[in-house]
Amino acid sequence: MARRLWKTAALMLCSAVIVAGCGGQEDDGFANRLSPASGANGGPKTMRYGNGSEPGSLDPHKASGVPASNVLHDLYEGLVITGDHAQIVPGVAKSWEISDDRLTYTFHLRDDAKWSNGAPVTAQDFVYSLRRSVDPKVASPYADIHSPIVNAEPIIAGKKDPDTLGVKALDPHTLQIRLKEPTPFFLKTLAHTSSDPVYKPAVKKWGDSFTQPGHAVTNGAYEMKTWRVNERITLKRNPYYWDNAHTRIDQVEYFPIDDPKSELSRYQAGGLDWTYTMPPSEIGRIKKTIPGQYHAVPTLGIAYLGLNVRRAPFKNSPKLRMALSMALNRRVITEKILRGGEAPAYSLIPPAMNDYDPVEYQWKNWSDAKREAMARKLYHEAGYSDAHPLKAEYLYPSGGQGKVIGIVAAAMWRKVLGADITPVNQEWKVFLQTTREGYETQIFWGGWIGDYEDPNTFLSIFNSKAALDYPGYDSAVYDAAQEASSHTPNGPKRTALLHKAEGTLLHDAPIIPVWFWTNHHLVKPYVKGFTGNALDNYYTKNFDIVPAGSSDRRAASDNKGASHAP
Repeated sequence: MARRLWKTAALMLCSAVIVAGCGGQEDDGFANRLSPASGANGGPKTMRYGNGSEPGSLDPHKASGVPASNVLHDLYEGLVITGDHAQIVPGVAKSWEISDDRLTYTFHLRDDAKWSNGAPVTAQDFVYSLRRSVDPKVASPYADIHSPIVNAEPIIAGKKDPDTLGVKALDPHTLQIRLKEPTPFFLKTLAHTSSDPVYKPAVKKWGDSFTQPGHAVTNGAYEMKTWRVNERITLKRNPYYWDNAHTRIDQVEYFPIDDPKSELSRYQAGGLDWTYTMPPSEIGRIKKTIPGQYHAVPTLGIAYLGLNVRRAPFKNSPKLRMALSMALNRRVITEKILRGGEAPAYSLIPPAMNDYDPVEYQWKNWSDAKREAMARKLYHEAGYSDAHPLKAEYLYPSGGQGKVIGIVAAAMWRKVLGADITPVNQEWKVFLQTTREGYETQIFWGGWIGDYEDPNTFLSIFNSKAALDYPGYDSAVYDAAQEASSHTPNGPKRTALLHKAEGTLLHDAPIIPVWFWTNHHLVKPYVKGFTGNALDNYYTKNFDIVPAGSSDRRAASDNKGASHAP
């Protein structure tokens, strides 16, 4: 489940920011609320993030989940990154060209791009890293994101050697990538952390521990300082970073706090500068007391409940799956439980997706009585009744909204259908492994934030060959439409293929869409440079800490780079 399905389950907790209007005097009840931890008296400027759960890995090619992605954005930099509005901007590549047939991409790397040990970042580093990302021995959960590249799919399937991947270093600062077919969203995939370079000598010397302090060599604006598991991850500025002169924050601290109420308390006590999320019950109060510190933005993300279609009771039972979906009152969940402006989900693709109108359930606008009556009818036709109720487990991770939503959903299913659903909790890392393996799950908490702004970022994860297909969905019709759409130029033909794939998935119901994300942060007023984006991608190098009354009014720098040829 991303970044990003996990981005998926992690997405579940994820947040994005948008600068909200400020007005009037704010008071969160703590005298030190406007004082940054450092920077005002000559000490290092330190940005302190609440970061949800402890990252399972900080290997760019193995990591999953928003908490890991947040840290990786500071540690590593790919060929391209995302700008303030989720647009593609230069990263290590200062420019690029695309051939007329849209099959060959040529990237020109910055001459001054360096690793944190001073070694130059070269095209060969990207060749090594992209090969590593698709190598089945590495088992990257996001290997499929590279499937447009020549030979990527047979490599991932173990049928070809990683050395046959369609990537080539033309010289130390020129990288060529060849695609098997034109792919309209390919450039956007290169901003994903699985496309980041890793330092080959460190990987070869340290193996899986190359991510640890003292071993890690990174090419982003920051490098690893300390990592105290379940306490904090601390990063320091990378003096060799090509744009270090424009970096304002000296140190970054990520705190794994999976309880939103505990995170809020620490923020109010002055221990955090930015929260990962917000307790839904506190949003109303926060809007009234400190509106200028509250930030929310609709995000390219969906929260859903997954149904394991590999095993009973959901295997070969589409009527049962649809009955559960129809029995769920999404408006009650969004308006009464979440209360943060989230939109009920009746499609897979979020409405925030540009240039795409999603397919939606026809019963979206039915009355509650009509919808629930049809849910009961399907439930009975699937072989269940009051005398023979559905009994299943609902698996959710610690922290976030998975628990409360599961309790609410179970109550709705009990009331409407008579189903007996038992919630089961697992620690985050265990939950990820359990859902990934798919042996024990029946109903599970899920979610996804898009890796790039294109419908394929949602549709591709439910392809039967995808590593992130946690429900175990397997439909030849769906796979064919999704795969064809990924190689069809934008236009009516591609839209028809996207609609066919989305409509097929909704009909087969391996997941139950619940709501589309509106993400919530609290951000201290002395933190400058935040601009919300729908992909939830942020880089600390673009922020600054400016204490009240400070003469230092320099705004955090925008993403910089030479002009490029998209």
